[in-house]
Amino acid sequence: METVSFTEMKHGTQADYLLLDRYEQAHTATLADRLLTALMGLKRGLAGYQIDRLQHSLQSATRAEQDEADEEWIVAALLHDIGDDLAPMNHSEFAAAIIKPYVREEVHWVVAHHGVFQMAYYAHHLGKDPGARDRYSDHPFFESCVRFCEHWDQPSFDPDYPTKPLGHFEPMLRRILAAERIQARD
Repeated sequence: METVSFTEMKHGTQADYLLLDRYEQAHTATLADRLLTALMGLKRGLAGYQIDRLQHSLQSATRAEQDEADEEWIVAALLHDIGDDLAPMNHSEFAAAIIKPYVREEVHWVVAHHGVFQMAYYAHHLGKDPGARDRYSDHPFFESCVRFCEHWDQPSFDPDYPTKPLGHFEPMLRRILAAERIQARD
């Protein structure tokens, strides 16, 4: 494999950075494959629920699709908890960071904040504030996040729910990740 000439970024040449850009484009093109693998890993994640985290994600996406949501919402519902294993204390922000370049601001914001909005259902059992989401009550996407949680996220722990398989959502995931909406990188 061809490599750059530098050991410090500040000493890189245009040829070095063109090489890295080619590698990055090739790597980015396989993001959907890596996300599908990560979703499969949710089968072995957080225990205690009646279904695994993959089934929860699939149920959320199935519900979004049945509500005739667009593909950005469906993919967001599919990926919203993908951070459970690697970022359990900020899984919402983790998932939101992944989808940010590919979805509109509303979808990104909802995924980024769904964790605090979900607390309305359980926080009182743990001595925490179930009204934590109220600090966002004036935000233009507040109601979207309430709907996301109420209709797609919180009811999706049912072992008897007719859930579509991952393969059903794979083409949508690939289309969203191929979107032209990609924002400039930092």
